[in-house]
Amino acid sequence: MKTLVSFVVVLLVLVGCSSSKTVVAKESTPKASDTIRIANEALEYEIIIFDPGFNSWLMGKAKPRGFYSETYLESKNQIYVAEWNIRASQPQRFGDDLYPMRIDYDPSIRYGYEVNYMLYNYFIYFQINYNQRLGGFVPFP
Repeated sequence: MKTLVSFVVVLLVLVGCSSSKTVVAKESTPKASDTIRIANEALEYEIIIFDPGFNSWLMGKAKPRGFYSETYLESKNQIYVAEWNIRASQPQRFGDDLYPMRIDYDPSIRYGYEVNYMLYNYFIYFQINYNQRLGGFVPFP
């Protein structure tokens, strides 16, 4: 089993729904791992991704913004989140080092393109980097 050297934390906190969607993407100074935070204060949710190498992978290998439609990203994220949550709820089978917590992703909430883009690309990176399959084949970036 992989150690916690590459500890992955993805956290979505979803509360309420609003028509204004200001997404703020911040990137911290790289230390031992990349840290990416995407937050929407109006909707009171955030995604925090701690994973060594994700930011450089995103910049170098991910498809550019606009390559996928928002509808495509939403549908893929629903599949990936469902499988992630199944694995997170069964730590005795899948371990808790790769799937430390559930992701609260509500398909009825419009998160916007940036959130869906980052979440989708994290799932692609995660599947390639940790040799996992969350739903069908993994597209090569």
